[in-house]
Amino acid sequence: MRHRKNFNHLSRTSSHRKAMLSNMASSLILHKRIHTTTAKAKALRTYIEPLITKSKEDTTHSRRIVFSYLQDKEAVTELFREISIKIADRPGGYTRIIKLPNRLGDNAEMCMMELVDYNENLLAEKTGKAKSTRKRRGAGKKKVEDHVSTETAVAVETAEVADEVVTEEIVEDVVEEKIEEVVAETEAAVDEKIEEKKDEPVAEVKEEAPKAETAEEEAKVEEKKKEVPEAKAEEKPDEEEKKDDSKQESK
Repeated sequence: MRHRKNFNHLSRTSSHRKAMLSNMASSLILHKRIHTTTAKAKALRTYIEPLITKSKEDTTHSRRIVFSYLQDKEAVTELFREISIKIADRPGGYTRIIKLPNRLGDNAEMCMMELVDYNENLLAEKTGKAKSTRKRRGAGKKKVEDHVSTETAVAVETAEVADEVVTEEIVEDVVEEKIEEVVAETEAAVDEKIEEKKDEPVAEVKEEAPKAETAEEEAKVEEKKKEVPEAKAEEKPDEEEKKDDSKQESK
């Protein structure tokens, strides 16, 4: 009979139960995740969560109280240095129990117990999900009315600005046509000038080439003419000397 049985004794004596829960709590604090039976996990949850709440106040008194339950210095330092910082904004519910397949030997219900703030995968999924919002009745009508009012306002604005838009489009078309005409005229003029320049250098070269040849020939001829009188001038004194010699011989 279950007379005045307020918690699960786990078929153990009081000292054995306290030692077991203390050992399991220190293991959970150090490793952040343990595998055990569902009954032990539920008993451990009521044992460890008040200790985690106590760790939010990092004082000597709270450390001594937690140490009296855990009897492990490493677990106490881990709880007050790291875990207390992670769960500072959480108002309870520090652990999570995830059920696993039953144990093969005695078919006991198994589970995995972990600290909520140390499961990075679930935290990433929660941050990635969008917040759900409630839909109220009548919200659709308001949306339709707002949509209709926006459409009418847009129609009025387009009607007012229609003339300006048309005039601007016409001006743009005229400007584009004029630009195209000017570009075509300039291209034609440039092509004509290029053709003329192509023809002119060839004609000039053909005309200048013989002039250059004649100039060279004329220079050569003038040099020859200059040489001829000099040669004649040299021959004349020789002839005069010969005449003088002949005259003297005749005498």
